[in-house]
Amino acid sequence: MRFDVYTPLLVSLLLPLVSPVIGRRVAPALAARVLASAAVLTAAAATWSLVLLATALLGDAPPLIREAHQDGRPLADPVPEVIGVAACVALAVVVRRVRRAVRTERRTRRTLRRLCEGHPRDTELVVAASQVPQAFAIPGRPGRILVTSAMLGALAPAERRVLLAHERAHLRHRHGQLVTAVTLAAAANPLLGPVRSAVIFLVERWADEQAATEVGDRGTTARALARAALSAGPGCALNFAERAVTRRIAALQMAPPPSLWPAAAAVLALGVGAALFAADATGDLLALLSNALT
Repeated sequence: MRFDVYTPLLVSLLLPLVSPVIGRRVAPALAARVLASAAVLTAAAATWSLVLLATALLGDAPPLIREAHQDGRPLADPVPEVIGVAACVALAVVVRRVRRAVRTERRTRRTLRRLCEGHPRDTELVVAASQVPQAFAIPGRPGRILVTSAMLGALAPAERRVLLAHERAHLRHRHGQLVTAVTLAAAANPLLGPVRSAVIFLVERWADEQAATEVGDRGTTARALARAALSAGPGCALNFAERAVTRRIAALQMAPPPSLWPAAAAVLALGVGAALFAADATGDLLALLSNALT
């Protein structure tokens, strides 16, 4: 309990350090999955560790102390009281941040779905008349692709195929759910913010690779990305930050990265290890409380 309970917090520091390396060396589809999975496991374990640290304050409850003294039993103090109090405060912050993130995700989904109202359910592509070049993959049942007329007008026919293939990849591989999961993980554990950024970039790279495979031309895919980025500017759903676009275009000019399963497994092991250490700390705390109550 004294050491295991802090391990998920240590993993929360390690995961952001390894995520850029994994993002560069491992195929984006695999890297995005393992980083998101490790982030969710680590966030859950870290949150549970806070619960354990807060629960340790029960050992200071007057009835337990009085009963232990009457029976002549030593009462172990698993963590200092100040840490338990800090854990309670941190838990309150976590709950507030997660609730805010959930509300934001729901509000964004509702806004995007409203943009597609009035179209038949079997309509995949929705073209909105707008002078602002934008493109969105809207998850749901059914999933929709929303593209503005300005975006379509900025692209050549072959580049439009790339754009649609990119957005279809987001829908087909449920990238929205992946990003939502890692967003909630980062809300619960702010230390995982860099991992969220890495996963968002990787799902875009994943969709780029899928589009390049579908159209059969990495050069055309890179040109479509560059032209769409120049037209859309910051804030588009395609993640057109200047540095991100430069990296994505550079990646399309090289061979796809390999699926390095050992490296991916090592990252996933970090998240699994955090969960196992949290489970071990749970057993230790239960044993301490059981000794105090019997």
